[in-house]
Amino acid sequence: MEGYKRYAIYYAPEPGPLADFGAAWLGWDAEAGTTRAHLRLQGLPRRLSDLTETPRKYGFHGTLKPPFRLIEGSDITLLHRSAAALAAQLRPVLLDGFVLSRLGGFLALTPRGDAPALNALAGSVVEALDGFRAAPADEEIARRDPDRLSARQRKLLQRWGYPYVMEEFRFHMTLTGPLSESDAEATRAVLAPILAPMIDRPHRIASLCLFGEAEDGRFHNLHRYTLSG
Repeated sequence: MEGYKRYAIYYAPEPGPLADFGAAWLGWDAEAGTTRAHLRLQGLPRRLSDLTETPRKYGFHGTLKPPFRLIEGSDITLLHRSAAALAAQLRPVLLDGFVLSRLGGFLALTPRGDAPALNALAGSVVEALDGFRAAPADEEIARRDPDRLSARQRKLLQRWGYPYVMEEFRFHMTLTGPLSESDAEATRAVLAPILAPMIDRPHRIASLCLFGEAEDGRFHNLHRYTLSG
């Protein structure tokens, strides 16, 4: 687990059809730490490798605690132990399923209906493990373009190092980079029938994962913790 630039707490689907789809769609299997051959699909507006270039390095996931550098004086062993202890206190979350959504120009899977239990879970993870997070550097803050954020988002960025946490949090599992409206609709038309059998059903979030960012920028799933509270 040592030697990674940044760490994050993500939800990654447990091994199965949805996880397999995500790895083959993005071309990166964070669980195995290997590249994957892209799905061979007809009807996409551009090459799949182009559509997924932006999210590929992160692996198929939903963010709970965004990537952070370890604070000086801490280490990955302590973070691992704390994440395990936290997961033992948190209960699994049952969702009604997912929907294929367009968020800010990209396509992602989002929870079907309201998800207050999932939002609360994410907030607990952000808060409980925040002592391990080093303050973001000035250039990291600048990349968030604070002038374009709301006043509340700027406060969250200052407090938690990320503007889209707590009440601004919206769980999503990213599938593409930014797309034009026409490209998004064409991609959605191809994806919808493939995803339907996997997302049009209840989905149980029963674990959280510790991810690490390697020197090449690729994220790896380092450990999966069962939610057993």
